[in-house]
Amino acid sequence: MKSPLLSLPGAVPAEGRDEGVAAHYGDLFREQRALADGSGLVDLSHRAVVTVTGSDRLAWLHLLLTQHVSELAPGQATDALILTAHGHVEHALYLVDDGETVWMHAEPGTQDALVAYLESMKFFYRVEVADRTAEFAVVHLPAGSIAEVPDGVRVRETAYGRDLFLPRAELEAYAAGHGPLAGILAYEALRVEAHRPRLGFETDHRTIPHEVGWIGTAVHLQKGCYRGQETVARVQNLGRPPRRLVFLHLDGSEVVLPGHGTPVRLAADGAEGRQLGFITTSARHHELGPIALALVKRNVAVDAELLAGDTAAAQEVVVEP
Repeated sequence: MKSPLLSLPGAVPAEGRDEGVAAHYGDLFREQRALADGSGLVDLSHRAVVTVTGSDRLAWLHLLLTQHVSELAPGQATDALILTAHGHVEHALYLVDDGETVWMHAEPGTQDALVAYLESMKFFYRVEVADRTAEFAVVHLPAGSIAEVPDGVRVRETAYGRDLFLPRAELEAYAAGHGPLAGILAYEALRVEAHRPRLGFETDHRTIPHEVGWIGTAVHLQKGCYRGQETVARVQNLGRPPRRLVFLHLDGSEVVLPGHGTPVRLAADGAEGRQLGFITTSARHHELGPIALALVKRNVAVDAELLAGDTAAAQEVVVEP
């Protein structure tokens, strides 16, 4: 889905997983400051939008998701995961129920696989699953925003702001009246600052929820069975995850940020030392400078100086070892 907002003056297209929306509109730090101050909006219209209707929708989703949703109140936002049978993260979902329909958004391009899985699990439950990506665009308003929400638009309200499920035909008009626009790079910089993991960035095919801090936020530990629960319970009760998410302050003298997948090593071992992890997301922050999230082995000392490629990095604990 290519956003119509890419035709606006100054819009620079994003690449990779965020292709289809703007990376920025000409001034990355101004856009970040606007979001941090509670103004502007972010075009997330490339994200997948899926709905579930029917009288059994909450009870049914409760059986499939890592989150407790059987009694989800209308308007209450929550996060949830779908795991593989071995407990690895397969989908990350951001949900709200409006009293009749569960609305969720997920990573760009994942709607086909998500809908296929949900359809395969319907059995005798009274539910209907629909891909609504072509009809609705996700728009993010930052925390503190006083922007009005049009009547009838579904909203997920969280501590980080509001996600609107806006009819796609209304995207241009709404953006024109509720600027300034901020690109995905500004949004991502604030996400990294807040230590919030993102599927496909902080995760790979081996990731379990404990490694990136999803326990408690997207995984409820006192709910009934769901696929992958055995792994979650075993690690929670008997062990430790093999890796942990860390926040990194990067050397500000480097011109190029270390990209996703850049090896992380102990600074004491140098650039040829043993790889202990990898960069998941890096960003330039308007106050903190260059920052990143990384996955490292659990036994890396919390006070160890690190190297991200050739860039010096000081870590802060996100997930306890």
